[in-house]
Amino acid sequence: MKPGGIFITEQVGAENDRELVELLLGSAPELPFPDQYLRIAKAAFEGRGFSTLEAEEAFRPIKFWDVGALVWFARIIEWEFPDFSVESCLGNLYRAQEILEREGVIEGSILTNPAP
Repeated sequence: MKPGGIFITEQVGAENDRELVELLLGSAPELPFPDQYLRIAKAAFEGRGFSTLEAEEAFRPIKFWDVGALVWFARIIEWEFPDFSVESCLGNLYRAQEILEREGVIEGSILTNPAP
């Protein structure tokens, strides 16, 4: 990066998708990226000479109206859903379907750090 340049990033936060992880796996494993909090990232960037012009951290909803879509989501994000498989999590998938039928949606939270 050249002097005076601007670096823009958005990072996934440490607590991303935790409700969904607990729903599918039955319990939440350790955070896959425990240092992914805005205050930590900001300090690291500023410690390397960057200035922060704007920074915010946000929990935003993520919603699923289909258990199959939730399965696809869990399979492609293997670091957040370690050891997930339909076979090993079948009971929890039935529970997710019950939630969907009762509430019309399965909801979780994503944590993003549109950071330094």
